[in-house]
Amino acid sequence: MSSSAPGTLAAFQIDHMPDRTIDHQGQSYLFFSGTSYLGMVQHPAMHALLAEGLSRYGLHFGSSRNGNLQLQVFAEAEAKLAALVEAPAALTVSSGMLAGQVVVDWLASVVGPDAVGYQAPGTHPALWHPLLKAHVNPFTQPAGTSCPAYVLANSVDAIRSKTYSFNWLAALPTDQLIYLVVDDSHGLGILNNGRGIWSQLTEQLTNHPNVKLIVTASLAKAMGLPGGVIFSDPGTLASLRQTAYFGACSPMPPAYAHAYVQSGNLYADAYKRLARNLALARQLLIPTRLFQQAEGYPVFYTDHDEIAPYLLGKGIFVYSFAYPTAADKANTRVVISAYHTPDDLAEIAFYAKEFARSL
Repeated sequence: MSSSAPGTLAAFQIDHMPDRTIDHQGQSYLFFSGTSYLGMVQHPAMHALLAEGLSRYGLHFGSSRNGNLQLQVFAEAEAKLAALVEAPAALTVSSGMLAGQVVVDWLASVVGPDAVGYQAPGTHPALWHPLLKAHVNPFTQPAGTSCPAYVLANSVDAIRSKTYSFNWLAALPTDQLIYLVVDDSHGLGILNNGRGIWSQLTEQLTNHPNVKLIVTASLAKAMGLPGGVIFSDPGTLASLRQTAYFGACSPMPPAYAHAYVQSGNLYADAYKRLARNLALARQLLIPTRLFQQAEGYPVFYTDHDEIAPYLLGKGIFVYSFAYPTAADKANTRVVISAYHTPDDLAEIAFYAKEFARSL
């Protein structure tokens, strides 16, 4: 084990991909951590498609997406991602962090220094930018102002398993240009039957054509791909393509884009398995009164950090460490995946109930 911050478990170091179980120092543990919500990282069929992609595209294509030689597999993957979330268009990059930084760096230059904005508490660092103000109410100006505004937010509180209400969108002014940027890294593939937050937001913005919506996400969570994606209208994405952030960065490995394009119904089938597991997990874990969980989100959060070493002693590894920095409080979560079995869920529920009785 490696060292860890005070109040957190020492980290396991292993030499294999986590699946339903992990092996550490000769012992096997049930694994209820990570972000492979759909289990695609461990899916044998995806492994086969990736091998096919590697044979076709090699390990990587370290060239600008704006170069004079372009691989069409990226456009194919972007079209499929856009169709998944019902967005007009998509643009892929090499990580979710880069997706956010491409957008906010562009946004800072577009809105200018006089823009006012609001960065919601808990917004992921991917959407932080030194020129974009935080915690300022952009909607207290006189009606008819020409000053643009922006809002930066997450789609879900991935730490404490809470989904956010966006009902406030209906109250936005209609005579002001507003940029709404939402990080959907933990919602893509999960929320709204796997479509993520885009369709929910566009429905709530029906009467607000003045609001320009941009959604960013990591593909490394539920989608199981080493990359990031930006959803918006084609004009906005065309502008983002011209930025130095986008043009100077290598894309995601094309072999993974190929695997996604060729994945067929694998993601839809995995979502169905996850939904069944999640329904059973709610039935088993919520009655312990130890956890809170947003409906449809595969994370069960608890304030009882001491349950992590207790479960570890029973051969069950759960998420428990300080985040986003080592100075932050440890947070403890049980993460459900499509690859778990009913027996796995019954086992963790048994020991969670046992722990609850000990309190």
